[in-house]
Amino acid sequence: MKKQPDQKNRGFWLKHLHRWHWISSAACLVGMLLFAATGLTLNNAAHIEAKPVVTKKNAVLPAQLQRLLGAAPPADKATLPPPVASWLVQHLAVEAADAKGEWSADEVYVSLPRPGGDAWLTIDRASGDVNYELSDRGWVSYFNDLHKGRHTGSAWSWFLDVFAVTALVFCITGLFLLHLHAGNRPATWPLVGLGLVLPLILAILFIH
Repeated sequence: MKKQPDQKNRGFWLKHLHRWHWISSAACLVGMLLFAATGLTLNNAAHIEAKPVVTKKNAVLPAQLQRLLGAAPPADKATLPPPVASWLVQHLAVEAADAKGEWSADEVYVSLPRPGGDAWLTIDRASGDVNYELSDRGWVSYFNDLHKGRHTGSAWSWFLDVFAVTALVFCITGLFLLHLHAGNRPATWPLVGLGLVLPLILAILFIH
């Protein structure tokens, strides 16, 4: 009579663990493939050639916009005036509205880092000369930066947090499923132990 409640309890846990395991697996599948692939490219970055493509653009601000930059530089870093930011989008296709610039007496320097590349913008406060430079290191570098969350913004940062929680659910439910099935699979815990011990041995012996 004791086995029946145990079987019901086991069936209950199997049902719910399997459900959460496949749901979390489906939710983080693409992310896990992306992070596994970029893990390989990051680990072998020295063997992957990347030749940056540099794009330069030059322009001159209209006189009325130059006057907006002619006042005394802000005490701290500040964004560009909205009309100047809008003009940059329209004429140079450069998004700089939210980036804080480094203001000096002569110019405004705006750093515009991005995944897979870098960019910067300078505006001469006296002449209105605008110089923009973009360095693009290619798709491999782009996805590597997504892996690291480098210059990706708050939306991608939130995605990484949600993905990490989903991956934890996937791994933890998998561990409990291993526990429930381990009785019929003698190699379960030796393999789990190997997965724990091997990284520790490599870290102790080869990482200094």
